[in-house]
Amino acid sequence: MHEPVEHESGTAPQVSVVMGVRNGAASLAATLDSLTGQEGVELEIVVINDGSSDNTGALLAARAAAEPRLRVLDRPGRGLTRSLIEGCQLARGQFIARQDAGDLSLPGRLQRQLRCLEEHPEASLCSTHVRLVVPEGATVRVNAPEPAELADGLTGPAIHGSVMMRRSAYERAGGYRPMFYFAQDIDLWSRMVELGKHLVVPEVLYEATLSPGSISGSRRREQDAFHGLIVAATEARRSGREEGPVLAEAEALSQHCRGSLPDPRRQADGAYFIGACLIREHPDLARRYLRQALALNPWHLKARLKLATLP
Repeated sequence: MHEPVEHESGTAPQVSVVMGVRNGAASLAATLDSLTGQEGVELEIVVINDGSSDNTGALLAARAAAEPRLRVLDRPGRGLTRSLIEGCQLARGQFIARQDAGDLSLPGRLQRQLRCLEEHPEASLCSTHVRLVVPEGATVRVNAPEPAELADGLTGPAIHGSVMMRRSAYERAGGYRPMFYFAQDIDLWSRMVELGKHLVVPEVLYEATLSPGSISGSRRREQDAFHGLIVAATEARRSGREEGPVLAEAEALSQHCRGSLPDPRRQADGAYFIGACLIREHPDLARRYLRQALALNPWHLKARLKLATLP
């Protein structure tokens, strides 16, 4: 296990970037480069290696030996939520920025978000516009929702990894909760907006890579189920009722998710998700992904309907 090291200056960093990774060796170097190249911010990078069986551990060990701002912990596979809980507990900065392995923080991201939160003490978190990239290289710009749409916390940012949080607000809200195996971000935002605003830096400062097997697409059904529970928990909390029964349901759903493996229908959901993202700017490529979804699941009604709208 690689134990945390002290920041090279001996003082706490301004921003702690927290990331969980499992079997991400193929794209991890580019992700880390995008963080270590950020300017104008004193930062640390906290990475939880979540039971990787590829070269992730060796890559992180080599990078940590040369980069004192990188703090690495090797853990058995426990899932992203528990990795984020531990990473945020270890974070020493006043602000916590999320980053997903395989994605890129574009130049200036951390500095602009830090400035936003410093200039707006009433805000508990901020996100950015993002650029989505598919394996073929096509890109799609996705603007974060307007702050008014984010106010209830049940609508999230464009991408989880694009967020920076005020650590004090994160801790007061109770942080990520382990019973939300998926959609742990929406559960957190729903509580953080009760303490402060969710603002948006209106620039494309984060780049996320999509693939049919990504959680955003292939586990959409589970995410939707968790979202329904988060809405119920939020309504209970804000009306003064106990969240306990809803959280127990979330824990039962998490237990099911931990033991489930992707199947062709989930891969079909992933292909559909990408096709839906591409349909306006890259219709030919969207058609390819929608057809892939139908090949994996001929009963995928949404893919069939989307495909019918294309010329």
